[in-house]
Amino acid sequence: MPRFAATTSDADLPDTARAQRRVLTVLVAAQILSGAGLAAGITVGALLAQDMLDSTSMAGLPSALFTAGSALAAIGVGRISQRYGRRPGLATGYLIGAIGSVGVLVAAVSDNVVLLFITLFVYGAGTATNLQARYAGADLATASHRGRAVSTVLVATTLGGVVGPNLAAPTGSLAQALGIPYLAGPFMLAAVAYALAALVLAVWLRPDPLLLARSLGDTDPIVTHTTAGVPVAESRKGIAVGGLVMALTQLVMVAIMTMTPVHMHNHGHGTAATGLVIAIHVGAMYLPSPLTGWLADRYGRLPVAAASGVTLLAAGVLAATAPSDSVAVLALALALLGLGWNLGLVAGTAIITDTVPLATRAKTQGTVDVSIAIAGATGGMGSGLMVAATSYPVLALAGGVLAVAVVPIAAFTARRNT
Repeated sequence: MPRFAATTSDADLPDTARAQRRVLTVLVAAQILSGAGLAAGITVGALLAQDMLDSTSMAGLPSALFTAGSALAAIGVGRISQRYGRRPGLATGYLIGAIGSVGVLVAAVSDNVVLLFITLFVYGAGTATNLQARYAGADLATASHRGRAVSTVLVATTLGGVVGPNLAAPTGSLAQALGIPYLAGPFMLAAVAYALAALVLAVWLRPDPLLLARSLGDTDPIVTHTTAGVPVAESRKGIAVGGLVMALTQLVMVAIMTMTPVHMHNHGHGTAATGLVIAIHVGAMYLPSPLTGWLADRYGRLPVAAASGVTLLAAGVLAATAPSDSVAVLALALALLGLGWNLGLVAGTAIITDTVPLATRAKTQGTVDVSIAIAGATGGMGSGLMVAATSYPVLALAGGVLAVAVVPIAAFTARRNT
């Protein structure tokens, strides 16, 4: 491994750029694997709980549990990364996610609902780690390229995230052949995928991007400017705005996404159709990332954040008005839902990274991701209760309207910064 001097002279730039390329390559490989693990809970988590509990009102609980688990994991991964570097932090998070996946399989086989809920909570560590990895991609990036660096890591999740849901039926059949309930099948894939992601990071994420960034020193000002010349925010304000944008978009996305498989199942659609819709949704969550990152770097974080609110509104309206027998319309609605989430996540992440100094970066990022996880848990749990009390169209429309709050937040912040 090449040695890196603790300076920021021109002579060091080629080595730093080479290290960044290596870091992104390893993160991409790990994200492809973890995307498949992440998709398991999204695709069948609600259906598994509904089957074991025989109740739609609690179908949102799995999403709430593994999202709540990701909140605790976000703190742990952030603190480990802060002290020891990204490599041990991310590898530990994925390993715990693999353990949780195995636990879900055991719970399904033993028909133990309590164990299911506990292990879904543990499984959430994989979700938290998948999100935390985006910060590692930005550690060595300059301010003008952070949006694109974050996007490179996010887009890598697309392959695993799209393939994973489409393996729901085959893994279900394999599970049945092994004496495991059909709906638990995707968690076998999750266990293997998360374990391999942990191995890839533990062995190959060298040099550690956060530790190297610290040794080189922070050459970018804490308060950065977009290429359009508009300042993002002061540190505290930037953290608050970035965190709020990501939390709100996460809440809306998780709420609608969680109940879509249940809605489809209740209207006679099979696992294959549900897997296709969720695969399209997950693809839309990550695939647009290169464009989103370029937009955030070129036109600013706040306009992209505002665009997320408008896109989520369109998704909510379309999902609410989609004919129950139309897989195509639901797929389009879920695609817009994923795109809106992507816009909010990339913009919010860039704002946070812009405004947090290296000395406390990983710890602060982990804390911010706790708010995102709590918002997701709230959306997941509340979605089942709301659908049971009203209907899926009401949930979708309410979520879309709530997401529009991002627009005035972005507009107000931009006006204060001019």
